[in-house]
Amino acid sequence: MNVSFIGGGVMAEAIISGMIKAELDVDITVSEPITERAAYLKRTYAVAIANNIDAVGSANLAVLSVKPQQLGDVADEIRDVVPALKKLTFMSIMAGVQSKTIIDQLGCDRLIRIMANTPAQVGLGATAWTASPSVTSDMREFAVKMLESFGEQVYFDDEKLVDIATALSASGPAYVFVFIEALVDGAVQLGMSNTDARALAIQMVLGSAALAKETGKHPAELRNMVTSPGGTTAAALHAMELSGFRKASIDAVLAAYGRGEELAKLTDK
Repeated sequence: MNVSFIGGGVMAEAIISGMIKAELDVDITVSEPITERAAYLKRTYAVAIANNIDAVGSANLAVLSVKPQQLGDVADEIRDVVPALKKLTFMSIMAGVQSKTIIDQLGCDRLIRIMANTPAQVGLGATAWTASPSVTSDMREFAVKMLESFGEQVYFDDEKLVDIATALSASGPAYVFVFIEALVDGAVQLGMSNTDARALAIQMVLGSAALAKETGKHPAELRNMVTSPGGTTAAALHAMELSGFRKASIDAVLAAYGRGEELAKLTDK
């Protein structure tokens, strides 16, 4: 499988690294305008470096890993060569850019749209994706292997659910980092060192997530397992409820989704 990346940023690197570690049978090409960055990717991952036109021309799968506002410029550059590339499928990792917008701008209806997240950098990504009807079964099978090379994947027929995943799992790491930061601050105020507080908070989050995943139990059931009547955890949860923690978390997901809708309208022009 020949896979080309239009853009060689952090997420593109995470995907490249995942595919190489998983030993997928791929030849990888990257089109990256920053010379130093291109040289780094070539040196680190032994990828080929090419311009946008040559990158899509050699690809079975071309990954659009540029910023949403750069789509128009990329489309203007490659649009004329795309119709002749009958076996080419595009994959977009651009946040908020709808499939219809990409298909209309590129003139190719074979599109996979994914929404990954930054834990993909350590092989623990969570990726939501969808595909247009024209994407072949072979390419869909490869997409599953590709996405699972850097984490877990969930396929959705309804593209709206990919947008919801953008607000949940793609933006979600930032929510977790703020939570960890706040926990550390609380422990430091009580007298613990920042180093020890960070170590305990991070491991607590890792362990809690692993417990939820491996047991398959509802989060409420797991919460009750930790909470003794009249105990320290009950007092903490009461304080969180009074401070609006649950509502703030829900509002964060809704706000991220709303902003994604706004950005989608801006790019659909």
